[in-house]
Amino acid sequence: MNASTIDVAASGGAGASGAGTSLLTAGGTGTPRFFVPATRRIDWPRLKGLASLASPLLLLAAWTWVTRAHWFSAQILVPPQAVLDAFHEVWDSGELQGDLKISLYRLLLGFSLGAVAGVVLGTLLATSRQAQIYLRPTFHVLRQVPTLSLIPLFILLFGIGETLKIVIIVKSTIFPVAIATLEGVGNIPRDFREVGRAYRLGPWAQFRRILFPATVPALLTGARIALGRSWMVLVAVELLAADSGIGQMMEIGRQMLRLDIVMVGVIVTGSLGFAFDRGLRWLERALLPWKRR
Repeated sequence: MNASTIDVAASGGAGASGAGTSLLTAGGTGTPRFFVPATRRIDWPRLKGLASLASPLLLLAAWTWVTRAHWFSAQILVPPQAVLDAFHEVWDSGELQGDLKISLYRLLLGFSLGAVAGVVLGTLLATSRQAQIYLRPTFHVLRQVPTLSLIPLFILLFGIGETLKIVIIVKSTIFPVAIATLEGVGNIPRDFREVGRAYRLGPWAQFRRILFPATVPALLTGARIALGRSWMVLVAVELLAADSGIGQMMEIGRQMLRLDIVMVGVIVTGSLGFAFDRGLRWLERALLPWKRR
C-alpha cells in the first residue's frame, strides 16, 4: 500500500499542539512537518516616503480651509487655485522659464567660481604655515560678515549688473566650501602625507592623489550647505537689485499686487532649493557608498 500524505490541524487535534498545519505520512512513520503561514513584510522605505507627503498635504489643506473661511482678504492670502492659475499664466507666456534660466545661470557661474576658490583657499590654509599666519585671522573675520549686509557696499562698487549677483554668490559659496576643505584636509591622517613624501610627490600630485580624495566627504557637505545659501542669497539680491530673474518676477508681482505670482515664485524657489539639496545628497551616497551603512 502506497503511503499518502494526510493534513492534520495542529491546533485542537489529539497529540498536536501549536499553530499552523502539519503533514503526516499514512501509517504514522513520518515526522510531522509544521508550516507557519508567511507574514507579509512591511515596506518601511515606502511608508517613510508616503509619510514625507503628510506635511505638505496638511499645509495645503490648511491653506485651502483658511482661504475658504475668509479669515484674510483674497488680496493678502490668495487661494491655491489662484496660484495654480497664475503658474499656468507665467508658464504659458514663457516668463517663468526665462527668469529661471537667468537665475540658474547666475547660480551655476557664481557657485562654480566660489567652490573652486574655496577648495584652493581651504587647502592653502590647511597646508601652509605662512597662510595660517597671514590669512587665517582675516578669513575668519570676513566669514562672520552676513552676505546681505554687504549688498549696499557691493552695489556702490559693482553697480546693479550681473557682476553684483556673481560676487554675492561667490561670497556665499567660498567660505562654507573653504571651511569644509580646511577641516577635511586637517583631519587627514599623517601617514597619508608621509606616503606622499616617501614617493616624492609634488604639491599638485599630493593634492590630486591624497588631499582631494580624502576631503571629498567634508567637501560635499560644505558644497551642499553653500549651494543652499547661495540660492537663497541670489533670490534676495534679485528682489532688491535686478531687472530679471525669479526674484525680480516676485518683486514685480508684489508691486502689481499680484500675490498669486509672488506665491508662484515662493513655491518654485523652495522646490528648486529642495531639489538641489536632494541632488547633492544623492551624489554623496553615490560617491561614498560606505556612508549608507
